[in-house]
Amino acid sequence: MLTKTQRLTLVEQVAYQIQGKIENGEWQVGMRIPAEPELMEQLQVSRNTLREAIRALTYAGLLKTRQGDGTYVCSSSVLGSVIEKVIQHTDMLESLEVRYALEREAAALAASRRSEEDLEAIRTCLDQCRQAASQQDLKAYAHWDVEFHKMVIAASHNQLMANLYNHITEALHNMLLETKDFKNAAYYHDSHELLYQAIANQDCTQAEEAVRLYIEKARAKLS
Repeated sequence: MLTKTQRLTLVEQVAYQIQGKIENGEWQVGMRIPAEPELMEQLQVSRNTLREAIRALTYAGLLKTRQGDGTYVCSSSVLGSVIEKVIQHTDMLESLEVRYALEREAAALAASRRSEEDLEAIRTCLDQCRQAASQQDLKAYAHWDVEFHKMVIAASHNQLMANLYNHITEALHNMLLETKDFKNAAYYHDSHELLYQAIANQDCTQAEEAVRLYIEKARAKLS
C-alpha cells in the first residue's frame, strides 16, 4: 500500500544539502566545515536550524564537533559511518579475513584490467611507503600503506568493490596507526612489491599469492 508523501522539514533540507557536499567529495574527510555565520548566509537559515541539522549529521556519524575548534567531516557517507562503528567492535582477525577476501579478488582483477595509469599510481604509493619507513614517519607510512591498497582496488575497475573498500579503510585507518610499526616494514614492502610486479605482468595467480603472503604475516602478528 502506498503511503502519503511528507514534505521535508527545513532542518532535514539543510542536513541533506550538507550531506550532499560530503558525499560528492566537496567536503573531504578531515576537513573543517565553514563556520556557522558563513553557513547561515549560504543556506539562508537561522542559527537554530543549522545547529539542529549539524546535530543530526553528528549523530549519523558524518560530522564531529570539537569544542572551541569547529566541526569536522569524519566520514564520507552514512554507510561509511555505519561500517566504522561495526569495525570498532569487530575482532582484528575478522577484519583481516574480510580484507583478505576483498584484496585477493581485487588483486586478480587488477592484474587482468590494470592500465598504465593504475600502475603509476600504485608505484607512487610504494615509493612513498619506502620513504616514510626510511624516515621513521609512522603516520605517513600508515597513510601510504592504505593508499597503496586503495590504488590496487581501484585498478580492479569494479566501482562497487572500490566504494566498499574505501569505507572499510576509512574505518581501519586509526586501527592501522595503532598496530603498524617498522619491525616488519621490509617484509611488507617486499610482498607489496611482489603484488605490484604481478599486476604489472598481468599474473592473476601471483597477485593472489602476494596478498596471501602479507595477510598471513599480519595474521601471525595477532597470534
